[in-house]
Amino acid sequence: MRALLQRVTHAKVCVAGECVGEIERGLLVLLGLDKGDDQTAVQRMLDKLLAYRVFPDKDGRMNCSVSDVAGGVLLVSQFTLSADTRKGLRPSFSSAMPPDQAQALYEHMLQCLQQRHQPVAAGVFAADMQVSLTNDGPVTFLLEV
Repeated sequence: MRALLQRVTHAKVCVAGECVGEIERGLLVLLGLDKGDDQTAVQRMLDKLLAYRVFPDKDGRMNCSVSDVAGGVLLVSQFTLSADTRKGLRPSFSSAMPPDQAQALYEHMLQCLQQRHQPVAAGVFAADMQVSLTNDGPVTFLLEV
């Protein structure tokens, strides 16, 4: 499981021209699910991303988490994060979780995230989405569990 975290001042996701999720200050989380990921990995990832210190404290040091600053979280599924790009000029998705399993695990993660944190917004699984963001910093981290 991989999550690309981007600290944002604003982010939104649209499907067919309609905004389906939007946050102000917080984290845009692009989530890639791999074969073998499970509900235990979901909990480890949530523990990590909600506590990951990427926001500045009063001294400007990255010592605060999204929970500490009561920021939003916008969760967007992105299977391309599971691509193997080590060989050739075309990505391989052989390690990506099959879509039916990935959708169930993504929805489980979204539900757990909503229970543990607010505000939360989300994209639509497997939809053609347009994601807009203002990356703050820029600050971007790839978390893996």
